[in-house]
Amino acid sequence: MNGWLAPKYLIWLLQGFGMTLGLSVTVMVTATSCGCLLALARTSRLAPVRRAAALYVLVFRNSPLIVQLLFWYFGVATLLPEATMVWLNTPHAVDLGLFKLHWPSFEFVAGWIGLTCYSTTFIGEEFRSGLSGVPTGQHNAAAALGLTPFAAFVHVILPQAVRIATPPLFGQYMNIVKNSSLTMAIGLAELSYSSRQVDTETFKTFQAFGMATVLYILTIAMLEVALVVVQRSGSRAAVRR
Repeated sequence: MNGWLAPKYLIWLLQGFGMTLGLSVTVMVTATSCGCLLALARTSRLAPVRRAAALYVLVFRNSPLIVQLLFWYFGVATLLPEATMVWLNTPHAVDLGLFKLHWPSFEFVAGWIGLTCYSTTFIGEEFRSGLSGVPTGQHNAAAALGLTPFAAFVHVILPQAVRIATPPLFGQYMNIVKNSSLTMAIGLAELSYSSRQVDTETFKTFQAFGMATVLYILTIAMLEVALVVVQRSGSRAAVRR
C-alpha cells in the first residue's frame, strides 16, 4: 500500500484535472469563435483588414507560448490599477440558489487569454484552409441559385469549409489540452501543477506524474473518439442528402 497515493493526493490530482478540462474547454470555445473571425479577416477583400489579421498571426504564432503567458500574467498586471488587481485576486461568487458561480482566479483568466490568443492563430489558419478548399464551382452554383453572398457563405460555403477543417481542428484542440500544462508557470493549479505538488509532498514521482500522464492520454483519446463520431455523423448526413 505504500506505493499508492493517499486519497488526499488523488483528490489534488482530480481537482487539477478538473481545472485542466475547464480551462481547455473554455479556450476551445473562444479560440474557435475568434479563429473563424480571423480566417474571414485573412480572406477579406479589404487590404487593411487582411494586413491586420496577418500581423496578428505573425505576432502570436511566432512567439513562445510561455512568454505570452508570462506577459499576460506579470506584464499586464503591472498596467492594471492596484484596486483592479485586488478585486481580481479576491474570491467572488454569485449565489444562484442551487449552486454558486465562482469568478475565476487571475491565474485562470491570464491563462485563458494567453492560450486563446495563441490558439486562435492556428485555428484561424485551419479555417482559412477549409475555406480555400471549397471548390470555386460551389461559389458559382450558389450565385446561380440567386443566393446573396451572405446566404451563400452561411448555407453553402461554411458547412463545407467546416467539414474540411474538422480533422485538423480537433488536432488543435488536442494541442490546447497539452499546452494548458504551461499555465503552471503562472501558478494555475491545473493537472501538471497538482502532480508537481503531490510529488513535492510525497516524493512519489512515478505515481504522481504517472497518473497525470494517464489523465492527459485519456483526454486526448476522448477527443479522438469525438472526432470519429463527428466524421461518421457528417458522412451519414451527406449520404441521406
